[in-house]
Amino acid sequence: MNKDYLQIEVEKNYPGFQLVAEFTVSEGEFFSLVGPSGCGKTTLLRLISGLEQPDRGRIILDGWDVTAVSPADRKIGLVFQDYALFPHLTVAGNIEYGLKVRRLPVEQRRARVEELLALFEIEGLKNRNIQELSGGERQRVALARALAPQPCLLLMDEPFAALDYGIRRRLRRELRELQERLGFTTIFVTHQQEEALSLSARLAVMKNGRIMQIGTAAEVYCNPVHSFVAEFLGDANLIPCEVQSTDAGITITFDEATVFTMPGSKQKPGSYLLMIRPEDVMITDHTPLFTGELVTLEYLGHGYYLEVKTTNGLLLKMVTGKEEQELVKGRWLPLTFRSGAPKLIPIKAQVST
Repeated sequence: MNKDYLQIEVEKNYPGFQLVAEFTVSEGEFFSLVGPSGCGKTTLLRLISGLEQPDRGRIILDGWDVTAVSPADRKIGLVFQDYALFPHLTVAGNIEYGLKVRRLPVEQRRARVEELLALFEIEGLKNRNIQELSGGERQRVALARALAPQPCLLLMDEPFAALDYGIRRRLRRELRELQERLGFTTIFVTHQQEEALSLSARLAVMKNGRIMQIGTAAEVYCNPVHSFVAEFLGDANLIPCEVQSTDAGITITFDEATVFTMPGSKQKPGSYLLMIRPEDVMITDHTPLFTGELVTLEYLGHGYYLEVKTTNGLLLKMVTGKEEQELVKGRWLPLTFRSGAPKLIPIKAQVST
């Protein structure tokens, strides 16, 4: 495991809003901050970069306390949503800018620019003006400019938000491959769940200035500790239930008539939310947990999105593949859960944060 490269323990207060965050990022890690607009993601990024100062706490970068260090002296690369490229400079001029600021010799600057032009496959754009570039090309130039001075940390704030879906998907794949190859430590801010899940070694889900959960993409998606995390990172069925412990495992009661057993599981008795992802709800030929009427049917291309109103009043969301050819609204469906998929979230953990 790589060492803790960045240590964050900060508090920042504004009228009506307080940001409190504490976490670490490992050397060479791709770490994402994800959450809805206004949750504090960009504020946290600005604190790390030095564009804002915390009211309390400290920021340690590679063993160096940079809390009071100016942005220019932190050796941090920044990529913004609007690219912030210089319109009066060519592509090469933009990439070279940070090297000039650091007063590198001309030959070193030119060699580094050529290296980055080749790395991002934009050699043919070298002498182009920024206004002549597409969105994807501008993003490549912004990344190359940020990496030119070889920063110790790269911060990216919604860098693909203004791009079309296809370009955004291709660029994030290229970014991840580049980051893995070069090993630069990255903090990536996004409100796009798909982006956070596909890019991150680890991610932090934020809400109202607080970090709700930190973990790998699979950990946070499959084992959310809060209903907000479950719903923000994709569709989720959240079913109130009661849990009882037995010698063989636990029993989960949804209502007086529906009991679900999880053999071998250990959980304290009490009130919970049973979290089940739509892809883990299945139509069954065996004993169903629920039976319900299909009330919503949407064709997704790769399959179908369904909502089923059960006999006990639940509205279950699910997805199926193309093999389900006989789906029509009004049809009654017997449903069960994929083995091992349901997760329990304690009701008492659902604080208003």
